[in-house]
Amino acid sequence: MILQTILSFFPIVFLIYLMTKKNNTPSHKALPLTALITYFLMLVVFRRDANLVHANVLDGLLTAWTPILIIWGAIFLFRTMEASGAMNTIRSWLNTVTPNKVGQLMIVGWAFPFLIEGASGFGTPAALAAPVLVGLGFPAMRVAIMALIMNTVSVSFGAVGTPTWFGFAGIDLTGAEILEIGVKSAAIHGVASLIIPIIALSFLVKWKHIRKNLGYIYLSVGATVLPYIGVAFFNYEFPALVGGGIGLVASVIFAKMGWGLDKKEGHLLDVLHPSEKDGAGAHSPSHAGIHDESSVEALSREKLQKSESLVKATFPLWGTILILIITRIPQLGLKGLLNLTEPAAFAGLGSLGVFSISPSLTLGLNNIFGTGVNWSHKILYVPSIIPFALIAGLTFLWYRSSRETVARVFSQSVSQMINPTKALLGALVFVNLMMMGGDGAAVALIGDALARTTGDAWRYFSALLGAVGSFFSGSNTVSNLTFGPIQDTIASNLGLNRTTILALQSVGGAMGNMVCINNIVAVSSVLALKRSEGYILTRTARALLVYAAVAALMSVFMA
Repeated sequence: MILQTILSFFPIVFLIYLMTKKNNTPSHKALPLTALITYFLMLVVFRRDANLVHANVLDGLLTAWTPILIIWGAIFLFRTMEASGAMNTIRSWLNTVTPNKVGQLMIVGWAFPFLIEGASGFGTPAALAAPVLVGLGFPAMRVAIMALIMNTVSVSFGAVGTPTWFGFAGIDLTGAEILEIGVKSAAIHGVASLIIPIIALSFLVKWKHIRKNLGYIYLSVGATVLPYIGVAFFNYEFPALVGGGIGLVASVIFAKMGWGLDKKEGHLLDVLHPSEKDGAGAHSPSHAGIHDESSVEALSREKLQKSESLVKATFPLWGTILILIITRIPQLGLKGLLNLTEPAAFAGLGSLGVFSISPSLTLGLNNIFGTGVNWSHKILYVPSIIPFALIAGLTFLWYRSSRETVARVFSQSVSQMINPTKALLGALVFVNLMMMGGDGAAVALIGDALARTTGDAWRYFSALLGAVGSFFSGSNTVSNLTFGPIQDTIASNLGLNRTTILALQSVGGAMGNMVCINNIVAVSSVLALKRSEGYILTRTARALLVYAAVAALMSVFMA
């Protein structure tokens, strides 16, 4: 057991080494190689049943297509916005809202992803926000880091609260306890939000410019986080959705009014972090002007035309948000229809398993290799076709794009996904192998080892176990499902407050999104960054440690 525990850590250490060493190995090579080593460890050291190992390998290869298709959809949507000219209009509009770069970063990088996370999750926020920021002239590498760090506070209530109400479904909790977990999670995130956005901005903007715009930063954070915490006292599904919606509208209004913003800010290159001057401004925002017309009617007509142009240009964004909200809120009914899993047809595939398809086009492969391992993919619910591909198609129609333009954008999007596909196939196989085996799984052994090492001081480290879960799985929900029962058992054995420890688990799962392999690969892919995953990981890990320190401090007060 000691050997197995030690070797449970080996694939993680090996992967981090490959991705962060001086001549780092790109993720599309490092992840498949790590998955191969883990495969042999499961067979030789852990002595797992060969059929079960192979079933988990196949399940991982199939499951990988969920993030692959989501990322492709996001790339396709963004390239559609570029090809249609919508992105140019958005750049000009944001510059009229505020030319202040910190203001733009808070609107697009903080409040907008907060709303998207509340509606969808699935790594969608960073995939949508990052390209818009790059389009505004910000350097891609630092945008990727900032976007990952920013998209953490809202995650415990992402996808209409799924990590909270579904993530702890395997634990016998009352409704009051789930609500209490939500309140405590929101409180910890709320305190972290006083620091985390500042850290995220520091990767892009010089400190003196952050300091001069602190008033606006905290107005934007407060407008988002205060409603978020307030809703958590009554509901664990809508805190991020409500907070993000209010925060986005308020952030735009505050920026338009100039509240808390430095009105003497210089050019983009003067504002950016010095190390990121090179390459910035490749897509610098244009300045929208008003034609020299003496007629009041002409000015009114021009304003109307600009408003109509903005509505059209932002359709890919507001259309995506609208469809996500409509399809994610259970009370509207569509969510249930898109999640019908009762098979309408079956097809036996021999030892491979039983293939099924439901009325909502949920594909399934059950009892893979006779092991009881099952795979499913919800074609209409996973946000690849709906809303990404659908909205992209409607955008092409609205802009009357040529067939050649559509074909070019489609081809470019597919080409951009070749290496990320290899990386994600390796990542999901690696994750599945590490999580197989129940109480004897490699991730469970890691959790037990950490708990034994810390003893009664576990509350200070429990959030890190949640982060480990997200690092592997790419999901706060999966982290809670996997480690929630372990955290609950540890809390019981050590006499710690149950809801506090589970709240720390949920917070850890949320903050782990910034170091999650899947998310790093996703945002790197959308921004077409190469050999960047290790660099990004070492930077986001610093913010993770600060977040963990905040969580540990809050655990003292909650105790």
